Amino acid sequence: MMHHDTQPPAAAAHRNRQIWAAGLWDNNIILKQSLALCPLLAVTSSATNGLGLGLATMVVMVAANLLTSMAKGIISKAVRIPANIIIIATLVTLIDALLNAWLHPLHKVLGLFIPLIVTNCAILGRVESFASKSALLPSMLDGLAMGLGFTWVLTMLGGIREVIGSGTLFANASLLLGQHFAFLETTVIPEYRGLLLVILPPGGFLILGAVLAIKQKTEQVLAERRAIAAAAVTGAQS
Repeated sequence: MMHHDTQPPAAAAHRNRQIWAAGLWDNNIILKQSLALCPLLAVTSSATNGLGLGLATMVVMVAANLLTSMAKGIISKAVRIPANIIIIATLVTLIDALLNAWLHPLHKVLGLFIPLIVTNCAILGRVESFASKSALLPSMLDGLAMGLGFTWVLTMLGGIREVIGSGTLFANASLLLGQHFAFLETTVIPEYRGLLLVILPPGGFLILGAVLAIKQKTEQVLAERRAIAAAAVTGAQS
């Protein structure tokens, strides 16, 4: 039986904002949970590759959360995890076949990392901890928010590595993603000879470490500002 969301509009809106904030920043798959680091380091040698893998993963997350939420009333708890894995594996197989058929150059570049989406702990984690216990709309939003959070980090890291490593941004976007994405291709530093280290996996570690440090410092500064503002309000009230 499908459960309908009966929360008041204000409460539902607040819950939706929390879902978006968690997926995009507060509980980001990479920046907070430190999951999916293997494809992160191997695939994000360019922004195009990061965007491609991120979008494929996002589609799987949204569909897996949707199907799990719809089926939660008919799947026994005893077999819920194996059933969820079957759902995810089926979706990844479909995505892999579609990419191979319609975006074959991108499929060749991403290679083994498309089937390995099945083993992404973040997908099974969201399906098990959220979608299997939540209504349809929140489950879809959670999958979309987490997927977008994963995608923007992959694309950003790929872009940083690509600019520093080769002086381009979204190189081969039209070849890998289709002609509609040709407008993304940019030469940021003309006649740049490149820095190979940044393109290789060790460079991924270095860039990821720098991004994590910036995130931690940003959150620290914001927390200090909130504490100062709260103290000022308390002092004014007293």
